[in-house]
Amino acid sequence: MSPIETVSFRMQLHAGQAEEYRRRHEAIWPELVEQLRSASVIDYRIFLDESSLALIAVMTRRTDHTLDDVRKHPVMKRWWAMMADIMDTNPDQSPQTFPLREVFRLTDSL
Repeated sequence: MSPIETVSFRMQLHAGQAEEYRRRHEAIWPELVEQLRSASVIDYRIFLDESSLALIAVMTRRTDHTLDDVRKHPVMKRWWAMMADIMDTNPDQSPQTFPLREVFRLTDSL
């Protein structure tokens, strides 16, 4: 099994869309979940800063992940198309993402 890594990034939600974003993710498609799991995503969390509508994503994945392949998969493209009306996106409808730099970590040394 390969080592794991945690990455984080920011996305931007449109005004008035927080509840809709939550609702859509509560009904995430099982085939999308399977694609992410198959690509070696171990944990994926998205937090909302309600004051700025920034979405902060934190993902733990294996270092030998295949997420680049997921970006090309039809189910991912359909998800992006469904989400494009409520958040900032790129021309291909993928969410605009901005990497976040880790500045502090507290880990359990046991």
